[in-house]
Amino acid sequence: MARTKEFDPDEVLQRALELFWERGCDNTSMADLVEHLGIARASLYATFGSKRELYFKALARYREATDTALVEALSQPGPVLPAVRDLIERYARDPRGCMVVNTAVELASRDDQAARCVEASWTHLEATLTSALTRARAQGELPADKDPRALARFLMVIFQGMRVIARTPSPEDRLRDAVTQAQALLA
Repeated sequence: MARTKEFDPDEVLQRALELFWERGCDNTSMADLVEHLGIARASLYATFGSKRELYFKALARYREATDTALVEALSQPGPVLPAVRDLIERYARDPRGCMVVNTAVELASRDDQAARCVEASWTHLEATLTSALTRARAQGELPADKDPRALARFLMVIFQGMRVIARTPSPEDRLRDAVTQAQALLA
């Protein structure tokens, strides 16, 4: 008879996500996972596969949550630019940084799967911003001479930079100035 799991895989995946987000893939050992998650190594392997497989499952969960929140924030009816401005502020306020950015910095140059995940995430962010800014221009919120795609790419790059800066000591002045300059481009 098969033994039933004594843990909720969904909850364990979420807790693994949080640990990987904080420490990264390379700086999180299987022993760290066993201790943090409170389950046996064999159970981790049986449920999630290798540490690398668990990392990419956690990254997929992170991307799903952040992609959904992004689309929801930018697809509401009515004016678009207040939502984009709010997004700029939110990127600057999150001290945890971004798991996708962490993956880009840590793994993307040497791991094809990581590079594909990062690229897919950034392409989604860019496309979502482009769509929102195109709508803003059509509604007269954005001047006709502004290129929604170029502006979306700029914002995407700024967002990722803010996520890196947020993880450094005393980022406040840099982030505040970045927010001010990004906001100015939306006028």
